[in-house]
Amino acid sequence: MLADWNDDRGFGFITPAAGGARVFAHVSAFPGGRRPVAGCEVTYAELRDERNRARASDVRYVGAVSASRAGAPGVPTALAAAALFFTFLLGLLVLDELPVTLLSVYGLFSAVAFLMYRADKSAAEQGRWRTSESTLHTLAVIGGWPGALVAQQVFRHKTTKQPFRTIFWFTVIANCVALAWFVHEAPLALP
Repeated sequence: MLADWNDDRGFGFITPAAGGARVFAHVSAFPGGRRPVAGCEVTYAELRDERNRARASDVRYVGAVSASRAGAPGVPTALAAAALFFTFLLGLLVLDELPVTLLSVYGLFSAVAFLMYRADKSAAEQGRWRTSESTLHTLAVIGGWPGALVAQQVFRHKTTKQPFRTIFWFTVIANCVALAWFVHEAPLALP
């Protein structure tokens, strides 16, 4: 059974059913298409690394894993939240309370945030250079938070690291407060 799994770092440990020491498992040993989660029953081939430590290879899932555990259960909620926000922006646009440029900026920054999260997740899995958290937060606060919210759930990235999550929600609140101020106080000067 996959006893421990750190999705942000892309590794965990398998507890053999027959007993014995836990076996290290990297995300690259799992079949593509479905991220591992703690508690999954798996089979694997045991190899030894250069320091003669046990390492899992050719990991396979045993039986069916429920959809809520196999997939990313937060994806529908994140998509609904982003869709609701963009519907709200469209409503403001129709009421002439929001310039089309601002709607376009939210769309562009959301797309960029989504792509940056995907790239950062891939870099984390492959041990490559990562995007800084401050860059991800800056992108969220300037309007990319809907795309970032969806990407966090789709890629299961930055979903458990509590300091990051707290700061992320502060960026969402800050962005929404700035938008409310803009709609209420600023003249409609942008095209």
